[in-house]
Amino acid sequence: MSDKPLISVVLTTYNRSETIAVVLAALQQQTDTHFEVVIADDGSRPEHRARIVESAAGCSFPLAHVWHPDVGFTVSRARNLGVAQARGSYLVLLDGDCVPDTDFIAQHRRLMQSACLVNGSRCLLSQRFTQQVISGLATVVGKRYSYWLQQWRAGDASKIAPLLRMPDGPLRLESGFRWRGIRSCNMGVWRADFERVNGFDTSFRGWGHEDADLVLRLFHAGIRRKNGFFATEVFHLWHEEASRERASANETTVRERMHSGLVRAVQGLDECRAVADFETVTFANW
Repeated sequence: MSDKPLISVVLTTYNRSETIAVVLAALQQQTDTHFEVVIADDGSRPEHRARIVESAAGCSFPLAHVWHPDVGFTVSRARNLGVAQARGSYLVLLDGDCVPDTDFIAQHRRLMQSACLVNGSRCLLSQRFTQQVISGLATVVGKRYSYWLQQWRAGDASKIAPLLRMPDGPLRLESGFRWRGIRSCNMGVWRADFERVNGFDTSFRGWGHEDADLVLRLFHAGIRRKNGFFATEVFHLWHEEASRERASANETTVRERMHSGLVRAVQGLDECRAVADFETVTFANW
């Protein structure tokens, strides 16, 4: 048995089983295989749940799928439920439309550090290129830098410099709380630290800033942000933007908490566990 910490990838989705299939295939190609995956489903329709089962059949890594009813955009609760089912001591939060390269798990393991969270980044893909990836006409995993230079020149990739790999070091650490660049679509955090702050605050409804709130409360608990740029980038498949109607109210809540010292979410991980309206499917290798 490996003495390395087990990494639990908590993979969020909602009615996008076609991108989940691409992400699971990419995870199948990881150089570091000491991980498991929990799909945290925010209420996908039956046809998408069925396709997830089909995609899971080809995976060699441990995999579970936790689903709760669709009551609107409640990704905070979906992530909390995913974490509740996970078994690893280290969590990597990943969105179901963010495709990891072959060294994604290895890079997160390289950057994991006591009393730190790792804030990753993403390379946005165009709508045209995304359709090619989903249909199998193009791939994004294990490609050379020259390939991404070509995609960037064609307008199909938003950036290329961060796809380079840079060493770990003190310059990655943030001295204070900084709002900009927080991405829960690609984030690593120790499970004990996540539980200490009671996970995501499920009072955040609709799109926006629940991730900043988590990072803020972790900061209040003494957990520093460590940037995973030039190490853990993922390829973000194109999608239409979610409604931003709650973004302003959510931002106001975070700003009010910046000077409060709040650590634990009032409605968080523990409260999600207490409501048994979710379903979990585990697969043979779980």
